[in-house]
Amino acid sequence: MVVDDHTVDIKTAKPYALLLNMATYIFAMDSEFYSGKDENGQPKDAIVKTGSSFALNNESGTGPFVVAEREQGVKMVFKRFADYWDSKSPGNVTEIILTPIKKDPTRVAALLSGDVDFIMPVSPQDFKMVENAKGIKLVTMSGGRIITFQLNQERRPEFKDVRVRQAIVYAVNNAGIVQKIMKGTATAAGQQGPEGYVGYKESLTPRFDMKKARELMKEAGYEKGFEVSMLAPNNRYVSDEKIAEAVASMLAKIGIKVNLKTMPKAQYWPEFDNRAADIMMIGWHSDTEDSGNFSEFLIMCPDKETGYGQYNSGNYCNKKVDELVLGAQTETDLAKRAVMLREVEQILYDDAAFVPLHWQHLSWAAKDNVKLESIINAQNFPYFGDLVVE
Repeated sequence: MVVDDHTVDIKTAKPYALLLNMATYIFAMDSEFYSGKDENGQPKDAIVKTGSSFALNNESGTGPFVVAEREQGVKMVFKRFADYWDSKSPGNVTEIILTPIKKDPTRVAALLSGDVDFIMPVSPQDFKMVENAKGIKLVTMSGGRIITFQLNQERRPEFKDVRVRQAIVYAVNNAGIVQKIMKGTATAAGQQGPEGYVGYKESLTPRFDMKKARELMKEAGYEKGFEVSMLAPNNRYVSDEKIAEAVASMLAKIGIKVNLKTMPKAQYWPEFDNRAADIMMIGWHSDTEDSGNFSEFLIMCPDKETGYGQYNSGNYCNKKVDELVLGAQTETDLAKRAVMLREVEQILYDDAAFVPLHWQHLSWAAKDNVKLESIINAQNFPYFGDLVVE
């Protein structure tokens, strides 16, 4: 409800523990700008996940910069907005040219040659090169984005058996992936949220044990294994294609033959939405630093009406989990809420509801005169409005 030109009241239908956390993602938009229909007859305020929309091709919103030029997939030019309300910002950058560079080596080469001033992310394989480069600095930070695989129980009846799901989790050496592929730039995971997130349970650790994995497969009646399909992106998460290849190799050791296909993220997400493979990769970062956010989107029973479980390509469904997650939303006693979310994590762990891999660390690199330390954060949303270049 509008109170005055600069104040609104937010009223919820029921108590919501994360209201203040979520309020940081409320952005004021121009209602006049979004009124009516576009040239295709589509409402201008339509929220479209993929495909064309009015907002895709028309600049809008608020901020310290305005879009001066845009060539999709090539570059975007931002110029500072002189009338921005935060006149006390220390930022001295008047123009930013954002250039997408898809390949990790090319991105690093552009920084080292002086063609660009700032890059992210830096591939783990390039850390030493960047650290040893004169006039260049590397900054890393623990992140909360978990990388997982989901096991589609509707496509593969074998995945309905908890012993098979557990066998897969035991067969995946995620600590080895962190060491060999991620070069130590990630933390092996046994649950959804990392340490520090509400719901984190210290006892839920990674559990690589190939002997145990084979025993579970035999117990479930699949000693000879079976064949599955796997899809993963090859340019969305750090070393995603190499991770998928490693996991496929690990599953082969318990008799599960994986037919792996990787693709660019633009092609991958429609396939993910269509649940097009038996095993699919998904990464997720909880903007609320709270494990309940993971569960709402990745674990709850898929429900098109409510949107819960929207990214649950494994079709995992546990009514007790749903009950606890929904209950945690309205529990304003934070201690009680943490207990509920830890119970969710324990159930998911015992159920092997998904295959946890690791939490990605965040990485940025820049020339020494770019003061990036002041604008980066664990949310991985650098605030360029305060960027200082000396």
